Amino acid sequence: MRLHRTLRSLTDRFPARSRLLWLSEASTRIGTTLDLDRTARELAEFTVPRLADAAAVDLLESVLLGQEGERMSGPDAPVTRALAVAAVDGLARRLEPDPVGAISYHPHSVASVHCLVAREPVLIARMGPDDYERVAVTASGAARMRETGVHSYMAVPLIARGVLLGVADFMRLGTRPPFTRADVALVMQLAHRAAVFIDNARLYGREREHVVALQRSLLPRGTPTTPGLRVSACYTPTADVSGVGGDWYDVMALPGGRTALVVGDVMGHGLPAAATMGRLRTVARTLMALDTAPERVLARVDMAARDLEDDQVATCLCAVFDPATASYTLASAGHPPPLLVTADGEASYVGVPVGAPLGAGVIPYDSVRLPAPAGSRLVLYTDGLVKTRTEDVDAQLEGLRRAAAGLAAPDLESCGLVTRTAGHEIRFDEAVLVVATSRPPRPEADLSVWTLAQGEEPAATARRLVREQLGRWRLSEHSDVMELVVSELVGNALRYGGGPGELRLMRHDRLTVEVSDTGPDLPQIQHASLSDEGGRGLQLINMLCRRWGAVRTPAGKIVWAEHDIPAAPETSP
Repeated sequence: MRLHRTLRSLTDRFPARSRLLWLSEASTRIGTTLDLDRTARELAEFTVPRLADAAAVDLLESVLLGQEGERMSGPDAPVTRALAVAAVDGLARRLEPDPVGAISYHPHSVASVHCLVAREPVLIARMGPDDYERVAVTASGAARMRETGVHSYMAVPLIARGVLLGVADFMRLGTRPPFTRADVALVMQLAHRAAVFIDNARLYGREREHVVALQRSLLPRGTPTTPGLRVSACYTPTADVSGVGGDWYDVMALPGGRTALVVGDVMGHGLPAAATMGRLRTVARTLMALDTAPERVLARVDMAARDLEDDQVATCLCAVFDPATASYTLASAGHPPPLLVTADGEASYVGVPVGAPLGAGVIPYDSVRLPAPAGSRLVLYTDGLVKTRTEDVDAQLEGLRRAAAGLAAPDLESCGLVTRTAGHEIRFDEAVLVVATSRPPRPEADLSVWTLAQGEEPAATARRLVREQLGRWRLSEHSDVMELVVSELVGNALRYGGGPGELRLMRHDRLTVEVSDTGPDLPQIQHASLSDEGGRGLQLINMLCRRWGAVRTPAGKIVWAEHDIPAAPETSP
């Protein structure tokens, strides 16, 4: 008798020990990543076939949208989305589970909906003739369950930290014994553990979306169209939230048809890096509107970066394209070198003098001039595009060069390098890519450049040149305004800038006229009294033109003004 009691005691303890081992194994096989879909799939696959012949995991749509669960009230059933389905070989094809990724609107009569609303498990140990309609959503689904021999069903809610996330349901068929209350208790323990993993993935995904949304909101919404240059840009976040936050780019239209390209990378990740990135981009954008020399812009951004309270540094590459000379002026603050791809597909790195990162406090920066033949493409990027955990920097850069040389021009200009570089499938750092393609001049150039000789009447010469060019562009109706504007600009250059140097007239979205000189001071509108003989030139320009401004150059400054014109039809390069 004593031996019989001992054997029965051991038999009773063995299932309990097996269940503990099973739950312990679940902790290592579920939640291996912070990917929500994969975590749900791991839960379903872990229970098949050891617990059930078929399993499905559905989450509330409100949870997937970042909300804190859903209050079950009113006549409408909760909206769910199927995230995972697992079944023994061939069974999934014979049943009618909700397709993975599909949104489900199930009535309250369905057992899984009752599980959600009541937040309690549902057990149908032995399914009767009327129970199939309670489990299946459609009549055909109920018929298939009968045909395949499904005879037992249970559903458990997924609840973590008091938040209802969704439901997991299970089926048995054939000769397997039906589910019991002991199975329900076991699966409830499993559901509690799995729900925590699912909730962690949900919270992680929501944080990542917030950081990526902030990052994207701080980046340009589009790239402006500028003469002589076609620019495409893209930002690629990493799947890891800790790798998001510090990369940025900017494309700015500058006076005289020039274009500024800026790419930067804050040395850090997360929200602090994103905030720093936004400040530095704003500072750089403001300074580029006041100075066309990239080396001087980087020097001033460096001083601004040193004033930031978070004490972060950043790398940055700045390039200014001038369509009049078809060339770039580049300066670098510790950034990876740009890549130049010729029209024939040859790729090589540009030797830009590398200065210290922004915020390090080591200046000055040096610039380099780079010719940009028609059809060539300048590639600017951040190190996340090429960074891997197994290769050194030289190998990464060589891989990028080969990838760029092997791409057709349309693929390169559409940011195809993002998916062609090494390690793109397991990228652990965000990446920015900017591709600038220099376009050949149009048959009738949209940019005219003249040098105003000092010995002549520069104002009269400027008026004549502007009037003749507007006639060739069939814009003579704007001659009166533009002649008056250019006269004032040349007069200011004679009075305050040591004489005018270069005159530019550009036709793009608007008419833009600019006059350069060697004077150091940027002009400002002054208050002129009734007795003053001068001081009203800029006031007149301000009233006649859409906008005006002044920007420094390596040789002095440029004063420019824009005037609205009717939109011209697009002409392919």
